[in-house]
Amino acid sequence: MPKVEVHNKEGKKVAEMELSDEVFAVAKNDRLVHQVYVAIASNKRQVLAHTKDRGERAGSGRKPWKQKGTGNARVGSVRSPLWKKGGIIFGPNKERNFTQKINKKMNQKAIKIMLSSKLKEKNLIVLDEMNLVEKKTKEFTKIFKNLKLTGTTLIGFSEKEMDLRLYSRNIEKSKNILSSQLSVWDMLNSKNLLLSKDSVEYLEKKYK
Repeated sequence: MPKVEVHNKEGKKVAEMELSDEVFAVAKNDRLVHQVYVAIASNKRQVLAHTKDRGERAGSGRKPWKQKGTGNARVGSVRSPLWKKGGIIFGPNKERNFTQKINKKMNQKAIKIMLSSKLKEKNLIVLDEMNLVEKKTKEFTKIFKNLKLTGTTLIGFSEKEMDLRLYSRNIEKSKNILSSQLSVWDMLNSKNLLLSKDSVEYLEKKYK
């Protein structure tokens, strides 16, 4: 059964916590994690590129000249894709759909793999409790300094700690999220994962 050190806000080790094998000792599977990550990235993608087809181009719908007798090639509209400033054929448009469905069991397995990876790489930091003497950002910054955190840090808050998110949002190189919304995307984009004992217990119950 894996264990993790539990620290207080001063950065001192106060206990050791036993963790569930089912959640924090899951074998590595890079292919699965990559698949889930790509699906999340696709679902976040915004469709910006858009070209106008002949129906969206400005211009008269009137036939430029009669069909026969002019010596010119026949043409039906100035908005023809063959003409300058005409519509675009097969161009990118805003109707494209990049969304991908993520299987629930695959997503849960990938999250457990990432939690296990954070523990194995010693990038999982657990606090005995998540609270502040003064409700100020500088108080949260002190916790970071005491824990000697370097690199990007993802802070997971339990439901009863959610009010503290306000005081951590302006800390440089950090991001906060509710533990119930923890994702592969956020964990892969952060070096450290900071959780309270309460959040760890919640995750164990959720993913067992």
